[in-house]
Amino acid sequence: MPFALPDTLRAILPRRFRDRRPRVAVVRLSGTIGAVSPIRPGLSIGGVAGSLERAFAMPGIKAVAIVINSPGGSPAQSHLIHRRIRALAEEKHLPVVAFVEDVAASGGYMIACAADEIVADPTSIVGSIGVVSAGFGFHGLLEKLGVERRVHTQGEAKSMLDPFRPEDPADVERLKRLQADVQDLFTDLVTTRRPTLSQAEDLFTGAVWTGRQALALGLVDALGDVRTTMRARFGEQVDLRLIAEARGGLLSRLLRRGAPGGIAAGIGLAEGAMAAIEERAAFARYGL
Repeated sequence: MPFALPDTLRAILPRRFRDRRPRVAVVRLSGTIGAVSPIRPGLSIGGVAGSLERAFAMPGIKAVAIVINSPGGSPAQSHLIHRRIRALAEEKHLPVVAFVEDVAASGGYMIACAADEIVADPTSIVGSIGVVSAGFGFHGLLEKLGVERRVHTQGEAKSMLDPFRPEDPADVERLKRLQADVQDLFTDLVTTRRPTLSQAEDLFTGAVWTGRQALALGLVDALGDVRTTMRARFGEQVDLRLIAEARGGLLSRLLRRGAPGGIAAGIGLAEGAMAAIEERAAFARYGL
């Protein structure tokens, strides 16, 4: 039987020890996943590990809520974050609920699958269980400019998919094999974590669905949001404790170290703008 403090003793304790409300730790994971740029870092295990550790270590919590708003990105970082959430949940014996805001697609959905339950808004975008690689080809531009590309390698695959050379079918085939292996891992992870999935043929084609459609397919468990769901589960007085996210890129590090603001801003302006455009494009793929 848990020990109950007398009210007279409770009154003189710091507030955090007097608060009897049920508590839920909340971690927000927002943005593209992986190294967007040194100036504008995306979600990575290095960036979110501290927040996750603090959330699961919070005393007296009933659950951990992971609020996700991500169009995906790096498969490796997505998988590492997924595994860390699962490891902490099993170590601390705490339930984890993922809440989808605008989008949990591709790697964002992989992270959501680390939760014991997934809750989405009816208008959320969910899915994109697939693998994509994208790039540009500039060999025609170099010819027009009269620039000669010189590359010397040891190992025939070292310059695979060089954007300054014509696309080689052998390189594409090699890339397809890599993608297939990652896709197999992603598919196995989802089917293991989501045993109630429907048998729809297009589940693993990279297609996406709204939250309402995803519920019918078994991709999510319920419709709602973190505040409403946690209140219904733990009472109107539930204490949602948001864990501050510690993310910073090269620009913020330079400023913290006292580098002149103009120099630091100049270093990061162009790259930061390009990274913002790329991130905006990732969300725009889903109409966001």
